[in-house]
Amino acid sequence: MMNSDRVIIFDTTLRDGEQSPGASMTKDEKLRIARALEKLKVDVIEAGFAIASPGDFAAVKLIADTIRDSTVCSLSRAMDADIDRAAEALSGASSGRIHTFIATSPIHMQHKLRLQPEQVVEQAVRAVKRARNLCSDVEFSCEDAGRSELDFLCRIIEAAINAGARTINIPDTVGYSIPHQFAETVRQIIERVPNADKAIFSVHCHNDLGLAVANSLAAVSAGARQVECTINGLGERAGNAALEEVVMAIKTRADVLGVHTNIVTENILSASRLVSGITGFAVQPNKAIVGANAFAHESGIHQDGVLKHRETYEIMSAQSVGWHTNRLSLGKLSGRNAFRSRLGELGMELNSEAELNLAFARFKELADKKQDIFDEDLQALVSETLTEVVEHTKLVYLDVASRMGEIPQARVVLSIDGQESEAVAPGSGPVDATFKAIEQIVHSDSILQLYSVNAITQGTDSQGEVTVRLEKGGRIVNGNGADTDIVVASAKAYINALNLMREGAYRAHPQAADV
Repeated sequence: MMNSDRVIIFDTTLRDGEQSPGASMTKDEKLRIARALEKLKVDVIEAGFAIASPGDFAAVKLIADTIRDSTVCSLSRAMDADIDRAAEALSGASSGRIHTFIATSPIHMQHKLRLQPEQVVEQAVRAVKRARNLCSDVEFSCEDAGRSELDFLCRIIEAAINAGARTINIPDTVGYSIPHQFAETVRQIIERVPNADKAIFSVHCHNDLGLAVANSLAAVSAGARQVECTINGLGERAGNAALEEVVMAIKTRADVLGVHTNIVTENILSASRLVSGITGFAVQPNKAIVGANAFAHESGIHQDGVLKHRETYEIMSAQSVGWHTNRLSLGKLSGRNAFRSRLGELGMELNSEAELNLAFARFKELADKKQDIFDEDLQALVSETLTEVVEHTKLVYLDVASRMGEIPQARVVLSIDGQESEAVAPGSGPVDATFKAIEQIVHSDSILQLYSVNAITQGTDSQGEVTVRLEKGGRIVNGNGADTDIVVASAKAYINALNLMREGAYRAHPQAADV
């Protein structure tokens, strides 16, 4: 079916990753991430679950109509309506895939599906045939394969392949498997299924026991040639196998695994930061590959060794995943062409001259505040430009008093549709006081679900990037703001969320389907 030493990378950040509580994305945000994945040369992008909601359908369709170099996939249950909706969303794709699934473990068949095994096989075959009539590329998943009986897995997989499935996914849906056991399951399935040579075998591992990447690599060693993963390991519960870890393990340990991917690894870091910024899920400093400390050396022995020969303590170069010398030789006297050129070098694309002008103006403002501008500053600046919404509410003035032993107090002036209003409020800290003052004016009645602050770069003059997640009536918005003043950045993020809420840019919680 394929070159036996290449592993297909199937990214499900936009589907399974979105099922992380609070990580739902608008369709425009999904498209930005899809473009980054295409630039990574991800083979398959699972864009969503088309039947889950009109918004998910619109996102899958937008991505399918836009992305040209990656296969775009939509998930569907083994149900006619799901499959038809997925096919409709994918109709404009240059390369589309329908990914249909049904549960195969005894506990799922009995308690969730309430079907006999024979009925499950019949439904799977019917679904694959229907999908195959609508799309030439069909993937079939055995949900909860990690707890399924091997004989039944072999039976249903053989039937699915005969029905037209060309990729068979073996998910460890609840993160229950142990690497050597999971590898043996994959190996036995490939050996025992008579028509296994007509399909590519895939794995989709969850991280409930912290073994998602280990299980994925074990499966690759047993013959799997597609790995389903997400940027930063985002996903339901403890998340999925992290794309960056899977890819770099395959690249770094090619001597053992004997396989490769087509991923442009130098674009990993920028994709990681984009996903983190959009979802508000910060990357922990000691996260492998993309964490801030991934290539840092504190120990004097380590520092000495790296200075003498990098490979004494580094098994891969920082540059190979997108880390590099990130000081930008631009300042407040730099022109638009130099600014545009640097954005191009970093792979940051703006959609129009108007967006470039807005980003450049913000760059000039930042250059007046900071002596050193870093590439990460530019990423935050461009992200803010691309997520621009109508500013019904604007921050006009902010004054915060915070002294040891006294209750902090904030005075805020907002402009709402051109009319200014002022409020003063106390709080447990300067940010809390600021948010309470804003709420005194807007009366949004929303609930603050998440407040996250990350330093964009090193140094005390670093910009703080703040994410604020607000919930109202079961709907969620993520607001973002950046500034060298953390309190100002917090106010910007809160107001950004309010503007998104007013525009109706809500994220409905996606359907909790999980393979």
